[in-house]
Amino acid sequence: MDSRWMAQALRLAELGLYGTSPNPRVGCVLVADGQCVGSGWHRRAGEPHAEVLALREAGDAARNATAYVTLEPCSHHGRTPPCADALIAAGIARVVVAVQDPNPAVAGAGIAKLRAAGIAVDIGLMEAGATELNRGFFARMSRGTPWLRSKIAISLDGRTALANGASKWITGAAARQDVQHWRARSCAVLTGIGTVLADDARLNVRDIGTERQPLRVVLDSRLRMPATARMLEEGNVLIYAAQRDPEKIASLEKAGATVHMLADERNQVDLPAMLRDLAQRGCNEVLLEAGRTLNGAMLRAGLVDELLLYVAPQLLGDSARGMAQLGELTALDQRIELKWQDVRQVGNDLRITVKVEHV
Repeated sequence: MDSRWMAQALRLAELGLYGTSPNPRVGCVLVADGQCVGSGWHRRAGEPHAEVLALREAGDAARNATAYVTLEPCSHHGRTPPCADALIAAGIARVVVAVQDPNPAVAGAGIAKLRAAGIAVDIGLMEAGATELNRGFFARMSRGTPWLRSKIAISLDGRTALANGASKWITGAAARQDVQHWRARSCAVLTGIGTVLADDARLNVRDIGTERQPLRVVLDSRLRMPATARMLEEGNVLIYAAQRDPEKIASLEKAGATVHMLADERNQVDLPAMLRDLAQRGCNEVLLEAGRTLNGAMLRAGLVDELLLYVAPQLLGDSARGMAQLGELTALDQRIELKWQDVRQVGNDLRITVKVEHV
């Protein structure tokens, strides 16, 4: 029965897939005498947490009930009061927690507060599913960088475009629609200036019911971004640059962008520092949609966590462009190891998800 109710709490948490950042996605179910008496899920930052909504729905029926929560109840005052206090005040008898909160402000304190109040607490039920649902939040809290997912559309022989750059469209309409869901769940969509200049893409979420558009992030060391780029029309664009040009910066900021200088020793954008900066801006998941140059640089730097590959049943040949510039490997121990996660058909294409194995 515990598994049944926690599964329901996880399904509720998934309803917050597109809107809770920078907060985690959390669901809660209250059960008394084998019946659900209240449930809730966190919708967006600043609004009540899942536990509070479930307690409101349950009312007096919450007393002596069991709470199934997908993430440890918070114990600190943020934008909202501590959920652990609310559970204690409602007279909850038992709390089943899927996974401990990695936030240093919580990190076991919520569980300790519940136990100190005499509430029985069990931890770890469906931990893997709860962790995966908040992979980006866990990454940001534990290592200070977002979860970076690289989306690449390729042919069966691993090519992303013809030698002349033509790539529209390798994958079908169903695959392109599927990408919109990954954009919607991401806090930011990241690309390089080469992709902007070649495609003038907006990189926004289309045809998906979401109230939040992701931050669009462009790596543009030499500030080649045109002030007339379509991406700038909607605002919410962050440009990382390395070579200062006050006149160009003023032009881009007037057009609606924010320009942040972040140079490394080669006078290019510092990639690790860029991800740390996005984490400080509250980004949990970042979707990389770029060409082979930036994909290669991010992979070589060990910054990519996951590859989201859309594979079309076609062959583009040896002269077509590859998915990532990794340079020549001279020994097999230099290869990038991957771990299979999921393979499914989307329209006429395959969607393959693999995690990058970091040493």
